[in-house]
Amino acid sequence: MSRSIPSIDVFWSFRSPYSYLATGRLVDLHARYELDVQVRPVLPLAVRTPEFFKGVNPLFPRYLVRDILRLGDFHEIPIHWPRPDPVVMSPDGSYPSEQPHIHRLTRLGVAAAERGRGLPFLEQVSKIIWDGSIDGWNEGDHLSAAAGRAGLDLEDLDEQIEKDPQHFIDSIEGNQDALEAAGHWGVPTMVFDGEPFFGQDRLDLLLWRLKDAGLQERG
Repeated sequence: MSRSIPSIDVFWSFRSPYSYLATGRLVDLHARYELDVQVRPVLPLAVRTPEFFKGVNPLFPRYLVRDILRLGDFHEIPIHWPRPDPVVMSPDGSYPSEQPHIHRLTRLGVAAAERGRGLPFLEQVSKIIWDGSIDGWNEGDHLSAAAGRAGLDLEDLDEQIEKDPQHFIDSIEGNQDALEAAGHWGVPTMVFDGEPFFGQDRLDLLLWRLKDAGLQERG
């Protein structure tokens, strides 16, 4: 009798530094354990619900930067605020409806996931956006090279999206609905057996739950 392999859904955003900080450890988790990882990209709150940030405490941005830099040091993960930001922000702090980067990135993430390469794609693309090594990650061949390292062809992914853009819009909206149905709104959120684990600092708790459910090491 075959043994079932545990499966988790990973709700993730290209604009979330905490998603980036979780990605390498999710890759390691998948490499070490017999675990099915379903990547489900969503749009960031700045695009989904921009009014969320209108009422946020003014101390939040400064604390956010301090926290992600501290976490990067702790986990030995290089991190720097992206250049350019995947979400365009107006000088007055609002978010315009025209967003040249984040919609493409999120649709590419869905296309990669549909080809079974979602996690490698998130890993490679999030590095060029967040690790501070590249200015203008959206220019030249940076995205193409990252897709190649994930075992994908960027041109093929773009062509797939152009053929049926509504499919990807619907898939992303479906992911966002599923995230809320699981009991959360933020990213990264990992969901196992209907139970949400929000934040990169909940990966150890997730692993504990998975082991309790019979998670086995590979090999």
